[in-house]
Amino acid sequence: MNVPAMMEARLASLAPSRVEILDDSARHRGHAGAREGGHFRLAITSAAFEGLPTLARHRMVHAALGDLMRNGIHALSISAATPSEFQS
Repeated sequence: MNVPAMMEARLASLAPSRVEILDDSARHRGHAGAREGGHFRLAITSAAFEGLPTLARHRMVHAALGDLMRNGIHALSISAATPSEFQS
């Protein structure tokens, strides 16, 4: 299962202008939760985040990823920005 590719495909629903996914799973080998899924860092830029607080942005990302949050992803660090925030 190529989780980063699946993540990117699902995040397309947010019409992102930038998606960067870093797989940190190797750094967490031996961690009890590592057997349940990978550890990832996500940086995403989308106009869909305009006017929304951080928590709402993270909820949108979680909703877009759907069942990957239970199957495939054990830990996810999210940086969600609007295009104007990313350019700053």
